[in-house]
Amino acid sequence: MPARGLRLYSVPMDQKIVLLHGFSREEVLAAMKALKEAVPAFAEAAFATTTATNVGWKLGDLLEHVGEEHKAFTEMKGKKTGA
Repeated sequence: MPARGLRLYSVPMDQKIVLLHGFSREEVLAAMKALKEAVPAFAEAAFATTTATNVGWKLGDLLEHVGEEHKAFTEMKGKKTGA
């Protein structure tokens, strides 16, 4: 049971999330491509960058948000491709 006032996050420890900060859009896209080509496990990872809005969030909140967005995007992509 968590200590009083602490929040439990619903981010599974095996969920792969890559968070980038301070990179240009082009650098982010190049990093994503390179990582996915070099390590097959990165193909299923969620990639995110910090923004003016999320840079002050608690890490657990940010990971949870990115995980939820990735799941929704993956499900939507699957419906479009018929997967």
